[in-house]
Amino acid sequence: MNERQRLPFFVYGTLRPGFHNHDVFLRGRITTERPAVLRGARLYEGPGYPYAVDDPGGPCTVTGEAAWAAPDQYGGLLGVLDRLEEYSGRPGHPENLYERVAREVVLDDGTSVTAWVYIAAEHVAHGLRAGGTPVDGGDWREAVRRPRPGPPAPAGPRTP
Repeated sequence: MNERQRLPFFVYGTLRPGFHNHDVFLRGRITTERPAVLRGARLYEGPGYPYAVDDPGGPCTVTGEAAWAAPDQYGGLLGVLDRLEEYSGRPGHPENLYERVAREVVLDDGTSVTAWVYIAAEHVAHGLRAGGTPVDGGDWREAVRRPRPGPPAPAGPRTP
């Protein structure tokens, strides 16, 4: 895949519409967004944001959007997102939090497109596979809307 290809970006966490990072980093820089699904990946909870982890051949999917950058914004947006996702631009670099990889995503009408996806770097993915918390259903938006089970309520005073 040629690095200069202007692929859309598949966003599945805080860059999705309705989240703060979408407004900060994508608003005004993209022309089109379409619901999309990434197959062969599992979504895990992170510290306030999710990680997609490769799961080739697995049954899991990650829900998100494909976002196309405005032509005059593409190069700048690519750099901004690489920095946000802590991707050095060097695949496999030990300081990468994510790797930017080209993957096929399926749009809401069933067509497939190749998009840039930020996947957890292997050292991060290894830890998540070993002890991370998967996001049921692979949809970060739904996961953050679900009520979380909390600790039991403290016992009140007993009365006779």
